[in-house]
Amino acid sequence: MSQSSFESIVHLRRSVRKYDADAEFNHDDVATALELTTLSPNSSNMQMWEFHRVISDEKKAKLAEYCMGQNAAKTANELVVFVATTHNWGERAKRNAETVRQAFKGRDDVAAKRALKYYEKLIPMVYNNDMFGVRGLLRKAYSWWLGRDKPMVREVSKSDVRVCLHKSVSLAAMTFMYAMREKGYDTCPMEGFDSKRVKQLLGLRDSDQITMVVSCGVRTDEGVYGERHRVANESVIKTH
Repeated sequence: MSQSSFESIVHLRRSVRKYDADAEFNHDDVATALELTTLSPNSSNMQMWEFHRVISDEKKAKLAEYCMGQNAAKTANELVVFVATTHNWGERAKRNAETVRQAFKGRDDVAAKRALKYYEKLIPMVYNNDMFGVRGLLRKAYSWWLGRDKPMVREVSKSDVRVCLHKSVSLAAMTFMYAMREKGYDTCPMEGFDSKRVKQLLGLRDSDQITMVVSCGVRTDEGVYGERHRVANESVIKTH
């Protein structure tokens, strides 16, 4: 893809609040976009996410209701729920450790040992949390202690891990929206929803956390609410 075509995708992507019910829509294109989405960057390559496609009319109507009746949900051809998972960190860590073990097979240097230790020791230490977050508080105190004399990662509590997971899922959602725009479709990310009812509708685990719901379709003329406006670049882009 050329630079100009990517710029075109970025400029054409808008949050669309109303879709054209008569426009042609191919659900296979959503599947392809989601396959590209799985290639998104994510923390430690743990891939702690799930993408739930809602296609049936019955479930779409229910999900639209749980999205507070937003037009972006009610008029969509398909809705995709982006979910951060927490139950599978052990399996993912073991999988990554095995990948590292194969990649560094026959090597006994510092880099190989450090990479393996990362998934076998550090990741379990950070992701293994109790209901009340006590382990996270202990990690926080330990991080503070080590950080007195040297640089140290300080975001190690249970809530910090939660933020980390949602960051990764948000990156995936952005990849998906750009991929859909490249195929000529429009999207709208939504954070206004009843998470409890959405989880029940999709049969999600209690530990799952919904990052956002993204609606998909083809925009109508009134689907975009006005011209895009942003604050001045110099107010947010800083050079040091």
